[in-house]
Amino acid sequence: MSTQQGAGVTPSPPDVRRVRRVALAGLIGTSIEWFDFYIYGLAAITVFAPQFFPGASPLAATLAAFGTFAVGFVARPVGGVLFGHLGDRIGRRNTLVATLLTMGGATFLIGVLPNYATIGVAAPVLLVAMRVLQGFAVGGEWGGAVLISVEHAPEGRRGFYGSFPQLGVPIGLVASNAAFLLVAGLLSAEDFQSWGWRVPFLLSAVLVGVGLYVRLRIEESPEFVAAPRAGSMRLPIATVLREHFPQVLCGIALFGGITAVGYMAATFAIQYGTSQVGLSRTALIAVVLAVSVLEVPLILWVSSMSDRWGHARTIMFGALATAVAAAAFLPLLASASILLIAVAVAAARWFSAPMWGPSAALAASCYPPEIRYSGSSVGYQLGSIFGGALAPILSTLLLASPAGLAGASAYLTGMVLLSGVGAVAADRLARRPAAG
Repeated sequence: MSTQQGAGVTPSPPDVRRVRRVALAGLIGTSIEWFDFYIYGLAAITVFAPQFFPGASPLAATLAAFGTFAVGFVARPVGGVLFGHLGDRIGRRNTLVATLLTMGGATFLIGVLPNYATIGVAAPVLLVAMRVLQGFAVGGEWGGAVLISVEHAPEGRRGFYGSFPQLGVPIGLVASNAAFLLVAGLLSAEDFQSWGWRVPFLLSAVLVGVGLYVRLRIEESPEFVAAPRAGSMRLPIATVLREHFPQVLCGIALFGGITAVGYMAATFAIQYGTSQVGLSRTALIAVVLAVSVLEVPLILWVSSMSDRWGHARTIMFGALATAVAAAAFLPLLASASILLIAVAVAAARWFSAPMWGPSAALAASCYPPEIRYSGSSVGYQLGSIFGGALAPILSTLLLASPAGLAGASAYLTGMVLLSGVGAVAADRLARRPAAG
């Protein structure tokens, strides 16, 4: 889009049906992308160690599996920068089509990837390469899906409509866990370990087709079209880092704590429960699935209320509540009681709903439209490394160190509180005239 196209255009009042259609498209697209991203995490804690890292000690195999999981997070800021550049130059809609195709292709290829026994060291190398592509795609997905929903929404409903792409996280988590449970339940343990784990990855091809159909039917963001400088920035990320670096730091802090507690409850709890306390993997996956189902209406409700309460205030409330859950999370996991572990997972994910839901609208408010895709993406994706990627690894290392349970719990609690601080600071910056 050229500068002339955007200059002087006044966005028309939001059409309710169009707003809902765009929100639904964001929900479907992000659900598919997070389904793809999460099935890798489930495979990493269930089958990747023997399939791609045979012969390693249990601790080394676990860290290697989590390491390949973390590689996806490292690639996410790169994807955020590249797709953010495209989103700020050519628009949100076409960029979102590209992220969906990239994610779907990488996920499908993991489903047909030979293991270590077949092609040797090339297997883990190719696995890491596909994970990089997954991270690359999801790095560009979040910002575009959130922005096209927020920028279509009425001014007083941005928290609510901005939460629809956020629902892709629990829905993707539910779908991925359900797919693994279904396949594992239909097959013997030997068949699941041998080839059954590939089925959810191959299913991605069908889901991507559905997502493309939906995304190709939505319109470009009216706020982006109307922005006087939309599409005119040669390097949007350079402008972000030069003029809006404090907002980037706030985004890192905000999303660092949210993703840390989210991934600890979604993946680490399953790995720890099976490897350290000997509980059934199926039972633990079922717990995560049930918690995530109930998380969906909770996110919608708190996000809707955040439009009344204030986005930053809602997030701070969630951070304080989640800090309590974070302090108790690891001790409850160590109890070896499936009931107490269910409480830990539920508290961690439900208490963080007031943080996750309104964070989309808050992140978008920190930047003007012409650099908003790049700015919101880089803050979120760097925060995901700082939190989501490192939390399972650091927690595993801390639990094995003299710091033990107390040190790991203090780390997780501190990360959550940092999110609240980031939200308050981001809100203050967003209220400055230069931010908007």
